[in-house]
Amino acid sequence: MRLLKVLMIALIIALAITFLKYKVAYAVTIDGKEVGYVTNKTEFENLIQEEIVNPDEVNVAYVDIEATPEYQLMLIDNTKETNEQEIYAEIEQTAVTTYRVYAIALNGENTTFVNTQKEAEEVVAKLKEENAEKIEEIDITVNEIYTQDLSTIGGETVELASAIDTAEQEIEVTYAEQEKIKSCTLDGVYFSVQPVSGHITSRFGANESIRDHTHKGMDIAAPKGTPIKASASGTITYAGWMGGYGYLVRISHGNGIETYYGHCSKLYVSKGDTVEAGDTIAAVGSTGNSTGNHLHFEIRKNGVQINPQTYVYQ
Repeated sequence: MRLLKVLMIALIIALAITFLKYKVAYAVTIDGKEVGYVTNKTEFENLIQEEIVNPDEVNVAYVDIEATPEYQLMLIDNTKETNEQEIYAEIEQTAVTTYRVYAIALNGENTTFVNTQKEAEEVVAKLKEENAEKIEEIDITVNEIYTQDLSTIGGETVELASAIDTAEQEIEVTYAEQEKIKSCTLDGVYFSVQPVSGHITSRFGANESIRDHTHKGMDIAAPKGTPIKASASGTITYAGWMGGYGYLVRISHGNGIETYYGHCSKLYVSKGDTVEAGDTIAAVGSTGNSTGNHLHFEIRKNGVQINPQTYVYQ
């Protein structure tokens, strides 16, 4: 018994000496490299979870930490300092945050972004309520977007009122564009391009001394050689000399719709070619019955000339 007491006292003394010289801590290793020590593993892990993995930010979907710390309980010299802040900063640098935002899209184009689906639905409801007439042909949808870089959506989400205001401005633009397209469309053919830029010298239906009938097209003056562009997509059905037209290009656009480009100085297309709106097809000239360099432009429906200015040069 006496020996046991001596041993117990010796153990207590040894422990006392040990704890005077050493302290309990956790050595932290990341990717096999020891980065320091923390005093309390549980508290440190809770800090990482609360501040990095589950931050109090409304549009954070999730966070991946590439640096997974490993802990080893050990005694370290009392003179050694723990370095929780440095270890935390190193782990934080490897965190990859994925954000979830909601886009309000008009005809498939994202226009503004909010944080929650509820906010997005409120924006859509408000737009439909206040812009009923203008959005009949505008498709309004909500897109859930995940991104690791908020700059891809312009840098930030916006407040509800701002999102509504932005979307309404885009509706105005989209509506105006759609109305413009409608006004330039004949039986499904969209005349999106003016053949040449210049001064209109003679309009459709004009009575002038240079001809014995009303004008069946429109004349646009431009310097010789000015590129002439296809007003709409189609197929070349004629490219050559045609009496008073001089050198002429004729394009079929389907549905009985044709365009004529007369008095050209050069032709860049041939019969059978397909062209897109805006493609160069000829050059301005003064061939045929012409009083100067200009483009004679016609639109025909089932062979009958109609006023080009209804759809082009409005």
